[in-house]
Amino acid sequence: MAVDLYQTPARKLDKFIFDNLQPDCTFLRQAGQAIDTICEFLKTNCFVDQPAPRTKVLKIIKGGSLGKGTSLKGISDADLVVFLSCFKGYDDQERNRAEIIREIRRMLEKCQQQKQFDVIFETSQWSNPRVLSFQLHSKMLNESIDFDVLPAYNALSSSAKPDPQVYEDLIVSYSRGGEFSTCFTELQRDFVVDRYTKVKSLIRLVKHWYKQYVCPHKKYLSKGKEFLPPQYALELLSIYAWERGSKNRGFDMAKGFRTVLELIQQYKQLCVYWTVNYNFADEELAQFLHRQLQKTRPVILDPADPTGIVGEGCRWDLMAMEAEKCCAQQCCVDFYGVPVEPWDVPPVQTHEGSRGFEIHTGAQEPQVSVPQLEPAYISYQARAFQQPREPAYTSSYTGYQDRAFQQPEEQPSFCTVL
Repeated sequence: MAVDLYQTPARKLDKFIFDNLQPDCTFLRQAGQAIDTICEFLKTNCFVDQPAPRTKVLKIIKGGSLGKGTSLKGISDADLVVFLSCFKGYDDQERNRAEIIREIRRMLEKCQQQKQFDVIFETSQWSNPRVLSFQLHSKMLNESIDFDVLPAYNALSSSAKPDPQVYEDLIVSYSRGGEFSTCFTELQRDFVVDRYTKVKSLIRLVKHWYKQYVCPHKKYLSKGKEFLPPQYALELLSIYAWERGSKNRGFDMAKGFRTVLELIQQYKQLCVYWTVNYNFADEELAQFLHRQLQKTRPVILDPADPTGIVGEGCRWDLMAMEAEKCCAQQCCVDFYGVPVEPWDVPPVQTHEGSRGFEIHTGAQEPQVSVPQLEPAYISYQARAFQQPREPAYTSSYTGYQDRAFQQPEEQPSFCTVL
């Protein structure tokens, strides 16, 4: 019988995570083998029928929860971003990705006929889809695994920190926030994967809360027009809460969880960003960043892609309502029934705090003077932003990051060839 988080005492949250959320070693090994199978297939089979010069797979990056080390028990999904030689820029990715996805699907179907594995494809209703989604079955797996394969332009060099020109080119090319976030999957993964184990446990707990208690609020959404904030926003808020509130390896899980819930309730003041991959040293990039940070709250900038405001235009109010309810449950009160105190974390990031902690503290950042911003930016007092509210819309950023909750629901087509 499943254990209810809301009935779990705050002091037992660590045990709750270990018993109910942490994937076991067998699952992780099987998932790794399945991912290796698909990666090897993509490298050796795709585009072999093309005339010279044929498209080459430059590299494949494992993203999503399995890539970051934050997957939940019983939820088997993997994002594979395939970087291809035929994409010479962001525009090429936009124009040609549908053709690439069709080719990958064709080769998977051919491989399936040879009985190497079985796949069930999910139908996309988009004329220019960003992702090929399918479910993999094979003898090596006790259960199926859901895959998202995303073709992408190889925008990054091998250097640890991207050259500012990479982001300058991105700013010129993009039309929707996070439109090319797949190009920066490696940075997104690295931002999370090397965190302390307990920080990733906090992320698991917050994601479980989201799936169990927030997702049922989808019934209040206008289908195809309104969306809940993506899970990636909660991953970033969890990291922000820990960096600003604790920094300790053995922190109190209830306090960490309670802090994330508090930040969600303060969504109208949220302005969170990091300068670990981009910063204010480049004039053109600095101007763009300041425009981003002055937009209607909540603002959570993707630490890998400055065009992406994670959860922009989403129904944060529904998630905040559930967060307030959660704070009154057993998981957020101590042994004596007293509410757990959150860490003292402001809803607005500081420039000093934006440099990050732990894996990022050694990053070299030029000393720059940050231009003065509006008081709403430099203060974390609960003050409304005095500018007209732009029409609500959902940027493409909420697309593949949380595809299961961000696209209209439909039944997958069963294209398995027996």
